[in-house]
Amino acid sequence: MTRGKESGLEARLRGKRVLVCVGAGGVGKTTTSAAIALGLAARGEKIAVVTIDPARRLAAALGLGELSGEPRQIDPALLAAQGVTPPGELWAMALDVKRTFDEIVTRLAPDARSREEILANPIYRELSSAVAGVQELGAVTKLYELYREHNFDVIVLDTPPSRNALDFLETPGRLLGFLEGRALKVFLSPGGLAARVFGRSTGLVFAIFSRVTGVDMLGELSSFFRSLSGIIDGFGERTRGVAELLREESTSFLIVTSPEPEPAREAVFLASKLTAAGMARDGVIVNRVHLHGLDGHSTEELSGLLASDLGDSLARRVAHNLADFDVLVRRDRDTIALLSREVDEPAPVIVPHLDQDIQDLAGLSRIAEHLFA
Repeated sequence: MTRGKESGLEARLRGKRVLVCVGAGGVGKTTTSAAIALGLAARGEKIAVVTIDPARRLAAALGLGELSGEPRQIDPALLAAQGVTPPGELWAMALDVKRTFDEIVTRLAPDARSREEILANPIYRELSSAVAGVQELGAVTKLYELYREHNFDVIVLDTPPSRNALDFLETPGRLLGFLEGRALKVFLSPGGLAARVFGRSTGLVFAIFSRVTGVDMLGELSSFFRSLSGIIDGFGERTRGVAELLREESTSFLIVTSPEPEPAREAVFLASKLTAAGMARDGVIVNRVHLHGLDGHSTEELSGLLASDLGDSLARRVAHNLADFDVLVRRDRDTIALLSREVDEPAPVIVPHLDQDIQDLAGLSRIAEHLFA
């Protein structure tokens, strides 16, 4: 779903409280997330930017050594030192999955004994840090917490590459299916767990595993699910809240891509998935677009135009160099036109290819100017 034909983000994001940036890897999505947050802070708002990108590039983009697992305000003096003085507040954090789940358990556990039993269980420790999909689950949980319990005007969420972003979208539904499904009820029912669920042969395997490793896997599983029973209702309620939040009118998805053919195809794929899932999207951002080449001149014409200022030899070299860029300009223009048609986005937000990597707040401010132009 797009809004009119406005090329900037200013009007499109008015009234939004949650912005989820999704896209392929290597297209500048983390930098874009930080620049969006900085641009919104320039409107005088209190903004939080959160990354769940395991590469943790957001700290570098903000000119920081590291980010904590809780939102921290970027020191206004640090912003001012680089010539950036937004009237609002800019906050940032990196997701700490293990800490997020520990906090959930601490809040939802009915008593201290239940809490400690869950936190100490080796099955829980593995699930809360190493299992596929836990990162996305932790992200939506932290997003819900920031939305409900903090007074940020807008939360900007950076995500892993697009295929993982689909996991992010689908995680609440999958978790609800598990929490409300028959399989979990079997685990939680008292007595006869090994015989009824695993059967005799599988129980024998667990017994051998226990003797060899010293780890009572079946016992740990049984203990884990029993201790989990006290927080399931609360966790289910929170998960339903997350699913609703992702579909609220105040939540918007922004697809970030580049004019390279493969990321552009990923953007089309992701747009179709967002539409199918009923998620609102308010624009496509195309990074690193080549805008300047021969500008309609032939190499010879441009060489002649430049000769009076540069001399014949240097003018020819510059013209031939611009001819190489002109190939990229035409490729980018064609890719963007095709992308616009396929995702029904008449006016994607264009960020030009810059001469250097963005490594500080001043660079982010330049990106923000293009995003909100």
